[in-house]
Amino acid sequence: MLGWELPPHNSGGLGVACYHLCKALSKKSVDIEFVLPYHAPFEEDFMTVTAAHPQGAKIVLANSAAYDSYKYVFEDGHEEWVDIIGQQHAFEHAVARIASEREFDVIHAHDWLTFRAALRAKQARDVPLILHVHSIERDRAGGEDGNPVVREIEASSMQLADRVIAVSQLTKNAIVKEYDIPAEKIEVVHNSVDHESFLELDSNNAYRYLTAMKAQGYRVVSNVGRLTIQKGLPNLLRAAREVIFRAPKTLFLIVGSGEQYFELIELAAELGISQNVIFTGFQRGKNWRDTFAISDLFVMPSVSEPFGIAPLEAIGFGSPTLVSKQSGVSEVLHNSLKVDFWDVAEMANQITAVVQNDALRDDLQTNAKNELGRMSWDSAADKLFSVYQQHIFQGAAA
Repeated sequence: MLGWELPPHNSGGLGVACYHLCKALSKKSVDIEFVLPYHAPFEEDFMTVTAAHPQGAKIVLANSAAYDSYKYVFEDGHEEWVDIIGQQHAFEHAVARIASEREFDVIHAHDWLTFRAALRAKQARDVPLILHVHSIERDRAGGEDGNPVVREIEASSMQLADRVIAVSQLTKNAIVKEYDIPAEKIEVVHNSVDHESFLELDSNNAYRYLTAMKAQGYRVVSNVGRLTIQKGLPNLLRAAREVIFRAPKTLFLIVGSGEQYFELIELAAELGISQNVIFTGFQRGKNWRDTFAISDLFVMPSVSEPFGIAPLEAIGFGSPTLVSKQSGVSEVLHNSLKVDFWDVAEMANQITAVVQNDALRDDLQTNAKNELGRMSWDSAADKLFSVYQQHIFQGAAA
């Protein structure tokens, strides 16, 4: 299996999904070697994690996040910094070397950064190639064409793969439309949630200021995720202005980092709502969990979200959700408010309804929590295992 990130060295939901898929697959006695583009300690024993070092490099370290620059430490002691595109090329060649030294039954690769490496591994061993699509370039570009190089990698790789996995019907439809991949070649495997990750919350919430403000009658609306064009945060802030006008005791908690960080701070100031909007930057652990716990509503206003695990995490830690209809999670989550990402007025209406009605908030959360209890990564692993077997046995028969 080829991936670009794993927790805790991850910047978003892709690493989380890979981690839990592998954990669920290991229950079915699948022997997994997960190849990363950087070196990081991994203490779990359900799979082997290998760092794909370029020739001559002793170690590769990700710089703060999995999609930033990388530091190469070479055997002779000198160091070099490599950008994300350079790292993708280095990963391709390193994986080709690893593949020539290994025996395996199937290659399973996650998202475009690993696809060229996956093709090289298939060339080395001629085994089934499964490409797992968590997003396509149009998603990441907020509905625009995006980078033509990335589009070419996605198109050619999916054409050459034995099977394509899409994380939602939304993503499957987008792959068919954008790249003309036959629909019968694409299997939908929805992401899910790991119930063991819902650690018990303590009463001492990390957001003491928000706790004090809630005691004075304020309500908290949160968003957790990367601050990128794909996530639709400008529309959330525009909706926030209307919500604050109608319900002045509403605070918006924006948790995450990304290239839009300063742009969003400036937008909040331009809209005149800075006093009601708190930007925390990227959070992990207790601070991350307590974001959901302190929230009266979690909002995911994504322009295009192939799946979106964060709403499920929000429900698990106590917050009802409002998600954009342009998200894969809306296909499986029924006890959630839903809105078109572009409909700022309706987004404001739904947020206002929740912050002004505690009974609505509590009913949404109770029903969503019951629905969440029926979800499991095991069902996703069952589908993937079936795909593995189908293609392995087909290859053996041929």
